[in-house]
Amino acid sequence: MQEATTHFATEDGQKYLTQLCKHFAHKIDVEQAGDHAELRFSCGTGYLQATVDGLSIRARSSDDDNLADTKSVIESHLLRFAFREEPGPLHWQATG
Repeated sequence: MQEATTHFATEDGQKYLTQLCKHFAHKIDVEQAGDHAELRFSCGTGYLQATVDGLSIRARSSDDDNLADTKSVIESHLLRFAFREEPGPLHWQATG
């Protein structure tokens, strides 16, 4: 398994977590409980954790190509929802 993590600094981490879950729940299996969530895409799984200073994201997939797709779909939607904050691209770090 391949994994990568990133953190989006914002005062609205919980708001973005909720928006992402509501959006993706129309298309994929989503499990949300309080300040954390799991998004189950065909290309991999995204784990979201709202914190006091933002939204932490971990993407996990079977290989590099699927990991890239998983990171891309989460990031593109998050940046779209957070457009008022004028965010730049997320900085992902490989783990493991």
